[in-house]
Amino acid sequence: MTSQNSFYGPLADPAGNAGHPDHPPRMGFFTDTSVCIGCKACEVACKEWNGVPEDGIDLLGMSFDNTGMLGASSWRHVAFIEQERPLGEQDAGLADLPVGPSSTEGTAEVVADALQDTERGGADLGTAPVDLGFPSFDLPGTGTGAEARTEFRWLMSSDVCKHCTHAGCLDVCPTGALFRTEFGSVVVQPDICNGCGYCVSGCPYGVIDRRPDDGRAWKCTLCYDRLRGGLEPACAQACPTDSIQFGPLDELRERADRRLAALHEAGVPEAQLYGRDPDDGVGGDGAFFLLLDEPEVYGLPPDPIVPTRDLMSMWKHVGAAATALLAASAAAFLRGGRR
Repeated sequence: MTSQNSFYGPLADPAGNAGHPDHPPRMGFFTDTSVCIGCKACEVACKEWNGVPEDGIDLLGMSFDNTGMLGASSWRHVAFIEQERPLGEQDAGLADLPVGPSSTEGTAEVVADALQDTERGGADLGTAPVDLGFPSFDLPGTGTGAEARTEFRWLMSSDVCKHCTHAGCLDVCPTGALFRTEFGSVVVQPDICNGCGYCVSGCPYGVIDRRPDDGRAWKCTLCYDRLRGGLEPACAQACPTDSIQFGPLDELRERADRRLAALHEAGVPEAQLYGRDPDDGVGGDGAFFLLLDEPEVYGLPPDPIVPTRDLMSMWKHVGAAATALLAASAAAFLRGGRR
């Protein structure tokens, strides 16, 4: 690795830098979370094709998310984020009024007087019958306009290994179990992994993990075996809404830019791309995302940095310190010899 950007910064050809002189274009994922429906077809397809063992169907108390996070036996994870979002100006009639149970009789009297003198709003504060619209001959769910909106939305996103341009896991692996493929992806060879765990701490996204039974590390391979056979990864093929899009990374970036511009024009200013920028702390991701909120909402680090970014400068400082120590030792030895 001779490039000045071997450890950080933009790198135009990661596969070539890893020793693949003749290779296909760099491939990757673009996940458009705005069209993810949370079906988890990607999770199932990933497990079926790669033989990933079942990792427990646990009720975590986190919405419909029974996976929790990426791990050694969860190479795809569909996040379900429940989010309140005011979408209208409906007046519930409770503005400037105390709510909840009264702690004293005096408070109860004040609240009762205030309610009596307050203009009715919303459901008339429970003091009068409310028309629920029954019976009705309209089909359920026919309202598709503003009247059907609520103050709640789902944010769904299928998370996966980012296949970083500068992969911390790859940099710190002592056995060569991790390698860069000709497609630019990063793959673990479980038959070479010794379970040291350095890669776990070297990943800025917390993606890679070890299985408790044998200690070896596992993660998404971008379906390397399928790529070599001219097939797209199982998760992308199974996605019914094309939320997970696979292809040459340069084309995906252009497609993502157009999608982002369309969402901004449609009145979704909070939409943003995550992992698309080659100038970020990992040199850009091979799997990047379109998000509808800040990365932290999805459990993603806002500014990931490959841990080996400062490796060269660290060794320079170590060399300078060692040189100074040797010089001081030699000077002390010479002074002692003269005596």
